[in-house]
Amino acid sequence: MPLKHSSQQWINPPADHRVGVRAIKRRRHLAERGIESLLLLAALVSVFTTIAIVAILVWESILFFRTVPLFDFLTDRQWTPLFDDAHFGIVALLSGTLTTTVVALLVAIPLGTVLAIYLSEFAPFRVRELAKPFLEMLGGIPTIIYGYFALLFVTPLLQRIYPDLPGFNMLSAGLVMGIMIVPYVSSLSEDAMRAVPMNMREASYALGATRLQTALFVVTPAALSGLASSYILGISRAVGETMVVAIAAGMQPSFTFNPLEPAATITAYIVQVALGDLPHGSIGYQTIFAAGLTLLLITLLFNILGHVLRKHFREAY
Repeated sequence: MPLKHSSQQWINPPADHRVGVRAIKRRRHLAERGIESLLLLAALVSVFTTIAIVAILVWESILFFRTVPLFDFLTDRQWTPLFDDAHFGIVALLSGTLTTTVVALLVAIPLGTVLAIYLSEFAPFRVRELAKPFLEMLGGIPTIIYGYFALLFVTPLLQRIYPDLPGFNMLSAGLVMGIMIVPYVSSLSEDAMRAVPMNMREASYALGATRLQTALFVVTPAALSGLASSYILGISRAVGETMVVAIAAGMQPSFTFNPLEPAATITAYIVQVALGDLPHGSIGYQTIFAAGLTLLLITLLFNILGHVLRKHFREAY
């Protein structure tokens, strides 16, 4: 029985229609390949940029260590590379970096964790939606504003408690850095806590636990890998901070772990020397790269530690 004309067209479409469909598929395929190539190019740019940075730091540092012994670099407690009596002890900068970082973490980790627990487990929906943008806004404030806030507001307040506190000190810089890092810790920690399945909370409530007990002994341990990631991010952020410590902590390299004294950090020294007029290839110029390589290795160490912690404590639900 012969098919109707419309059915015949459906079974055997015209040749020009088939050509049009193939052209559309070809254009779609080319567009998808173009998008894939663009994404691959973006990924390769980031990889090549990282490799270039590491290569430059390593090459310039090799030239530096041809003049300065590595043992003196790691053990000398004085850092005066631009003086006539030059000393190249990176520990003088490391002590300032570690001291300000510890002070910042003593503020950021407890406060950020408490905020994350409140926003995740106790805050009403409207409060959470209002508080999170304000917290994240703290991370968008330029760091130079934090530096002058520490110098002109926090330091005078601390001088009322410690009258002998100098105008430049690591305590005020560390405290303000901690406030600056709170959004990073609280935001990631809250996301990790909210990712914990609700049936774990319901099981805890069914056993008679309160909301606080559930938050502390069920949700927090279950989100430990995410909490560790937020802490590592906060540490890396504190170690690499520049303007706050450059403005508020002073730029006097000294081997001290007393937060009430002024000191210089690795990043502050890099800023100080980079703004100077040093001849290219001089030993003073090469100290920038040696200090930068040290900072890169410290950050890499913390990132590896964070990766190990995530793999060790990660829970699959």
